[in-house]
Amino acid sequence: MPLMKLQELIYTLEPIAPPKLAEAWDNVGLLINPLCPRDIKKVLLTIDLTEAVAREAIEKEVDLIVTYHPILFRPIQRLNSDDAYDRTVMRLIQNDIAVYSPHTALDAALGGVNDWLAEGVGAGKVSVLQPIAGSNAGQGRLVQLDEPVSIETLVQRIKKHLGLKQLRLASTTADASIQTVALCAGAGTDVFKGVQADAYLTGEMSHHPVLAATLRGTQVILCEHTNTERGYLPVYAEKLKKAWGNGVDIFISEMDSDPITFH
Repeated sequence: MPLMKLQELIYTLEPIAPPKLAEAWDNVGLLINPLCPRDIKKVLLTIDLTEAVAREAIEKEVDLIVTYHPILFRPIQRLNSDDAYDRTVMRLIQNDIAVYSPHTALDAALGGVNDWLAEGVGAGKVSVLQPIAGSNAGQGRLVQLDEPVSIETLVQRIKKHLGLKQLRLASTTADASIQTVALCAGAGTDVFKGVQADAYLTGEMSHHPVLAATLRGTQVILCEHTNTERGYLPVYAEKLKKAWGNGVDIFISEMDSDPITFH
């Protein structure tokens, strides 16, 4: 099988999460296009492109990193080797490693992160919370469960789906019956505005939006930001393997992890 050039690979990657689906504030697409482009043989998938993940990519001689969260988000005015973030960018450039980020385009896409998250809630009708004009995609999902469940049953389903031992719950009542679940991977506060549901499921929300939701009778389930995203990487890898064939080796980062731990 002929080796794939970077731009050829990007052309096959983008239909999975079309950049046009990304939020206006986001920075998706090819973020680092090396001075010395090379054939793409090895691709590393990660949620966060940290310095540790960059070292891992260099050690594995990776040609492309697909990072869910964009490493280049705000304009850079200077690069300083004393700064871990800057060092990461500099090391990637020095080693001619390309970087691509799908971020909110992958959230919005059909079959993307939010649809995967919805699978953990239970069988039911799934609709988009914030549809994008001219498409069936959009941010957030609303799940109308076929059968109502207790909040405890819902919590156990989510913990199993995300591989979590614990999560955070703001509950108005221990015997709440749940039939509608609004969900959003990452941080869902803005996506949930104006949405009435029995439960909200997301990674993080600040105190006052959580309090306001519970006062409306909505149960709030918080799993930490990247815990609602990282479990999608194996699904994403399979999609990429199907698109790219056997000519590209795909790895999921072993150094990528949620920065928050419970003690």
